[in-house]
Amino acid sequence: AKNTFQVCGVGEHSTPIFNRKLKRNQLVQFFAQQPPTTVVMEACYSAHYWGRELAKLGHHTKLIPAQHVTPFVRGNKNDHNDALAIVEASQRPHVRFVPVKTEYQQEILSLHRVRERLQRNRTSLVNQTRGILSEFGVIAPVGVKNLRAKLAHVIGDTSCSQGLRNIVANAYIELLDTEQRIEDIEQRLKAFLDEHPCRDIIMSLPGVGLINASAFLASIDKGQAFHSPREFAVWLGLTPQLYASGDTHRMGGITKRGDRYLRTLLVHGARAALSRARNKTDALSVWGNHLVHRRGYNKAVVAFAHRLARLMWILLQRNECYQPQPALEACQG
Repeated sequence: AKNTFQVCGVGEHSTPIFNRKLKRNQLVQFFAQQPPTTVVMEACYSAHYWGRELAKLGHHTKLIPAQHVTPFVRGNKNDHNDALAIVEASQRPHVRFVPVKTEYQQEILSLHRVRERLQRNRTSLVNQTRGILSEFGVIAPVGVKNLRAKLAHVIGDTSCSQGLRNIVANAYIELLDTEQRIEDIEQRLKAFLDEHPCRDIIMSLPGVGLINASAFLASIDKGQAFHSPREFAVWLGLTPQLYASGDTHRMGGITKRGDRYLRTLLVHGARAALSRARNKTDALSVWGNHLVHRRGYNKAVVAFAHRLARLMWILLQRNECYQPQPALEACQG
C-alpha cells in the first residue's frame, strides 16, 4: 500500500487478536512498540523497503507471493479479509517465502528496468525516424548504426529542406543521448558484476552475458531461497503446465509464472547459445541440436533455457564454474 496499511495480529493458535488500519506515518511507530515477532507481508509494491525497516526494529520479516494468498481470501475482497488470508497462507507448510532484497539489489534491478525502457524508446525513435525519412525518399539500410550514419548525412545535405534537417538533427541528438544513457547503465551493471563473488560461475554458462548475469545475481543472489533446481525453474515459469484428472495426464505449454523479465533474458540467452551450438560436440550442445530436430527450434530454445536455469542453480550451490562435458562421456554416464 502507499498510504494505508492493514495490520492483523494473531495469537498462538492463529486466533486474531486485532485487525486494524494504520496510516503510513503510524506504521513504524506501531511496530516499534511491539515485541520482536514474525511479520508476514505480500511480496508487492514497496514490500522490500518495509521488510528492511521492520528488520531494523528487531522483527523477522517474511514476504509471501500474492498468488499464494488469493486462495485463502474469504468473503469480499477488502483489506480486512486480505490480512486474514495472509495469516492463513503463511501457516501452510509448503509455501516458499521471498527473501527481502537489499537496497543495492533493488538499485541494480532498477537499472535494468530503466535500461529496458530506454531500449523501447530507442526502438520507437528509430522506427519513427525511418518512417519520416521514407516520406522524403530517404531510405537507410537496416541497423541502428546505418541509420545513425544516414542521419548525420542528411543533417549536412544542403539539398534537403531546412525543416527536414532540423527534425533529423533533433532525432539524431535524442538517439545519441539515449544510447549514451544505455551505455552508462551497462557500465554500472558491469561494475556490480565485477564485484560479485559469483561472477565467474554464472558467466561460465553458455548464453549468459552481462545483462543476464547481473539481473539474476541481483534477483536470486546464490539461489539460497530455492531448495532444488526444479523449484528454481518452476519459479521462472519455464516448466510445462500439467493437466491431470484420473488416468488422464496432459502436458501443456510453459506456465510463464514468476518474473517475466528474467525469463525473457534467459530465453534470449538460450536462443543465442543454441544458434552457436550447431558445430559443437559437447554434451549440452549435442542435446540441444537433437532437440531442435525432434521438436523444432522454438521449443528447443525454451527447453534449453530450462536446462540453463537448472545448471545455474546447481553451479551456484556447488560454487563451481561450468565445464563442458564431452558428448561421449554424457552418453556413457
